[in-house]
Amino acid sequence: MRNFITRTVRLVDRFEIQRGKRASQRQLGQSAFNLLRHAEPVAIFRKTVMFSFRSKWKNGSSVFGTMNSTAQVRKIIHIDMDAFYASVEQRDNPELRGKPLAVGGAAARGVVAAASYEARKFGVHSAMPSVTAVRRCPDLIFVKPRFEVYRAVSQQIREIFAEYTPLIEPLSLDEAYLDVTENLKGIPIATEIALEIRGRIKAETGLNASAGISYNKFLAKMASDLNKPNGQAVITPKNGAAFVEQLAVKKFYGVGPVTAEKMHRLGIEMGADLKAQSLAFLSQHFGKSGPYFYGVARGIDNREVRPDRVRKSVGAEDTFTQDIDDLDLATGELKPLAEKVWGYCEAKGFSGKTVTVKIKFSDFSQATRSKTSIVPVRGSLDVLRIATDLLATVYPFKRSVRLLGVTLSSLTSDLTGREQQQLDFSL
Repeated sequence: MRNFITRTVRLVDRFEIQRGKRASQRQLGQSAFNLLRHAEPVAIFRKTVMFSFRSKWKNGSSVFGTMNSTAQVRKIIHIDMDAFYASVEQRDNPELRGKPLAVGGAAARGVVAAASYEARKFGVHSAMPSVTAVRRCPDLIFVKPRFEVYRAVSQQIREIFAEYTPLIEPLSLDEAYLDVTENLKGIPIATEIALEIRGRIKAETGLNASAGISYNKFLAKMASDLNKPNGQAVITPKNGAAFVEQLAVKKFYGVGPVTAEKMHRLGIEMGADLKAQSLAFLSQHFGKSGPYFYGVARGIDNREVRPDRVRKSVGAEDTFTQDIDDLDLATGELKPLAEKVWGYCEAKGFSGKTVTVKIKFSDFSQATRSKTSIVPVRGSLDVLRIATDLLATVYPFKRSVRLLGVTLSSLTSDLTGREQQQLDFSL
């Protein structure tokens, strides 16, 4: 491995020299990308990204359209903690290290919230029913989640981010986007920043993080999966479009199982297939998501890293100890959910216009029903009344009910009525 790393660094050095001789950007960009998949990231990143992110688009042209020749390529990092909840538990309990671990309920009705890499080797993953996880991994160890600990560690990590840039967009407790185009440390190379942040996280929390670096959010997110766990990868402007063409659409960020299946029915399997579709075709079949798919299929994603991004919805749900068949019993379970949702909204000073009820059945299929009011709801009784009406539209249930959820969205300020842009929040 040492000899291979040496050859890798020398190869990149050689391209750096060629750059001074007007070597093509395409040659360097693709070669650097190919090296990423096969070499130790720490050994090569310092070299490969110097070209990718200091360069300007030739003749001012870019995938974003016509640009001024002095336009600056964005430097976006996506940090993703490796098996975050499970890693925290293994960190705090040495006896769990190296063993297949699941965070979640071990009971017959439990669900895996997170799985260690040892458990993932057996096919265990988050959102999997616990009974299925145990069948796949009989030696699986379950621990109860400690969300207060995870939140504290997440805050510790975000404080590290803040030393490098104020442009931080958290996606969840264990991942975030960072825009380091202009950063507080004055470091010109994005991959060096990612490497330094990952080192800080390891030193201060004892946890591993992976990173993706690119010129937009979509590709940074995709890159963070390339060298997991405990690695990082970069997708440069020159190889971004080619990378997407070779990516299966089911792996696209923003493409869930239902959308992927719909794409497959339309003959869209790979990024190249998606790129071949017109904007009109994608808008016709995928609605508001059509322009997004049209752009990312070409390596285009103009979304900014938004540190002021707040929640889109407030939701609460409950999995029952026994399945429910009776409408009255199910309706009774809505009351604490409505109170929980409204209690949070009231504390934060906002309301919402759309109430959604989620029903998960005993076979794990689910249904949702929503209603949007002209004016915002004004209390838990409003939420409960609407949720009750929505639940009644699903009765008689096709199967017994194992989970109910209530969500309030289309959020507005209680005082001003201004729309709030909110991220999904699960109480």
